[in-house]
Amino acid sequence: MKTKSSEITVSEVTIRVIKHLDQDYICLTDMVKKYGGDIAIYSWLRNRNTVEFLGVWELLNNPQFKGSGFETFRKQVGLNSFHLTPRKWIDNTDAIGLVSKAGRYGGGTFAHKDIAFEFGSWLSAEFKLYLIKEFQRLKEAENEQGQWDYRRFLTKVNWYIQTSTIQQILVPISTLPIGKQGILYAAEADIINLALFGVTAKEWKDKNGELAKSGNIRDYASLEQLTVLANLESINSMLITQGFDKQTRYENLRKEAIRQLTALLESRRSFILPSK
Repeated sequence: MKTKSSEITVSEVTIRVIKHLDQDYICLTDMVKKYGGDIAIYSWLRNRNTVEFLGVWELLNNPQFKGSGFETFRKQVGLNSFHLTPRKWIDNTDAIGLVSKAGRYGGGTFAHKDIAFEFGSWLSAEFKLYLIKEFQRLKEAENEQGQWDYRRFLTKVNWYIQTSTIQQILVPISTLPIGKQGILYAAEADIINLALFGVTAKEWKDKNGELAKSGNIRDYASLEQLTVLANLESINSMLITQGFDKQTRYENLRKEAIRQLTALLESRRSFILPSK
């Protein structure tokens, strides 16, 4: 799946903004063009406050984060010999807040907007303020452009899910496992992954080595899968509040994933749906 990219201009510098894990990531490599280049990123990563900030962010947002790798870096930070790069941080902790992309034109270090704003503060308070302002301007423009089509699409999607009476399950969906060993020990995110994709995030990564270098299972999901994913997350939250255990929630989520995904895949055949 091709990465969607946008651009903002801050202090006469063009900065790329991409979608990754369905979130906005800002290019740190572009941000430091007037601050000495990548050496500024490496200097920032040598800072104890930076390492601790990155670690806490991952703990809050990444169920797969390797705390042991984080602790190793936290003990080493401050030593003269300590040197940390984005790729080293990602490889040793399975971090998702930073993304290192190869390539002469599309490459660079990208960071989740939370982290990019923090990095902007380290570079310059003034730069951060302009960065936030331009980023907000970009989001407002995107919302204005896509609001009508998005609402129209979701209206049709939700109506189709509610009224679909399709009974034949497509072959790819029928292969989803009914039972899954070890479900009681799975992270909440992986319960959704298992219900929708039939594999955990790690299982997908192990089977898709090349793709995993630039994203994860959700990065390569279809629009239909992402739509169902959002619905499953809401349903799972409701089931949690009702006290259902993981195995029961998984079974219910899988049935709902089959029903909704089948309906959406069927709707591909005719995007213009009959009127209600």
